Amino acid sequence: MKYISTRGNAPELTFEDVLLTGLATDGGLYVPKDVPQFSLEEIESWRDLPYTELAHKVISPFVEGCVDSAALQKMLNEVYSGFGHKAVAPLQQIDHNEYVLELFHGPTLAFKDFALQLLGRLLDYVLERRHEKVVIMGATSGDTGSAAIEGTKACRNVDIFILHPHGKVSEVQRRQMTTVKGDNIFNIAIEGNFDQAQEMVKASFGDQQFLRGERKLVAVNSINWARIMAQIVYYFYSALNLGGPLRPMAYSVPTGNFGDIFAGYMAKKMGLPVEQLIIATNSNDVLHRLMSKNQYEVHPLQHTITPSMDIAVSSNFERLLFDLYDRDGAKLADLMARMNAKKDVVSLDEDKLAKARELFDSYAVSEDMTVATMQEVFGETGYLLDPHTAIGVKAARECRRNQNIPMITLGTAHPVKFEEAVLRAGFDMPKLPHHLTDLMEREERLNVLPADLATVQSFIAKNTFKD
Repeated sequence: MKYISTRGNAPELTFEDVLLTGLATDGGLYVPKDVPQFSLEEIESWRDLPYTELAHKVISPFVEGCVDSAALQKMLNEVYSGFGHKAVAPLQQIDHNEYVLELFHGPTLAFKDFALQLLGRLLDYVLERRHEKVVIMGATSGDTGSAAIEGTKACRNVDIFILHPHGKVSEVQRRQMTTVKGDNIFNIAIEGNFDQAQEMVKASFGDQQFLRGERKLVAVNSINWARIMAQIVYYFYSALNLGGPLRPMAYSVPTGNFGDIFAGYMAKKMGLPVEQLIIATNSNDVLHRLMSKNQYEVHPLQHTITPSMDIAVSSNFERLLFDLYDRDGAKLADLMARMNAKKDVVSLDEDKLAKARELFDSYAVSEDMTVATMQEVFGETGYLLDPHTAIGVKAARECRRNQNIPMITLGTAHPVKFEEAVLRAGFDMPKLPHHLTDLMEREERLNVLPADLATVQSFIAKNTFKD
């Protein structure tokens, strides 16, 4: 399997190199040169496979030639045996033909565990073989950081630096990052917002001189293809559990950086019958404005009760645009230059937008609507949604095209992580799962730094090269 850049001016790479690269040298994102294809008959033959074996079927083509088949199966078995539910990604029915896919049974109670626990093992596998050490640098609006730390804390060849906006993630989210012990783990609280942290990560990947040529940066956010790859699996798993591929499915996805919903798009490209994908956003609704009005304009970031979606620029949308523009890297590079300039309102070519609208719908959900949906679903079922999942459910109910096929909302996190929203909705806080019962008593370790690139890079270099 070879990977190419969305901007068409970077070398083709193998999976192993993509895993360790992050952004392409031309600023683009890596995508498979050829998308694996499965027939309906082949997908149907997977119906009774447990999650780990299904994951092996879906992921194998993406890592072919770089990861041994038996080694991959061993990693998958290790990763998902650590989840708190034997089904790994169970479905919860909340109405007729309406479901929540529970993706929060991993160690950090968020969907990002599916990819980041596997990413850590893939890194160890590749780095051991290459006799290399790397630096992980990532920005998080809440969940990515804790999942990345949990997934890579035991990696022998990795130092981990995670940036989060100081005072703008929930206490549970923060403590899940700052209480993990390890000499290779560094939490940086940025005196700014998520987008500033993300910009510093992107700038650091673009110029890595601060690492003296002795280490390279590895991305853990969803620009890393391995993240998308692992998330494709649960679309197949949920569909197979509800009668797919003999009938199509619809999905509503709480969306910040567009990675999770892009995985659903990939599942469709690979042969899974998906009739509709709903982009569910909070008031940081850049993608909803583009889909509904054909106006791409970056607005100032708003901080909400759904902090994991408090993102003004959705990095992975570039991967979809690459397909919409017929995989023409030059055209996409020009479009991204205009979008990234953030000076003018940018519109897509009408035929490209029409192509996107064949599959995608979008809906923006206010904080009041989010809380009301949490209350509504609890009143109907006794089931407490986290606020991000509530946004997905609300968008699903507003945008649903076909009542006769299953509508699946991705349940992206456990409600215990979002105290403000749960209390605002009038509910008592659920208890932390057993493995986190003492979280509030654990010692925290973090460094508060200004939102200044030179300061952050100096801190990373100092703690990477301790000699």
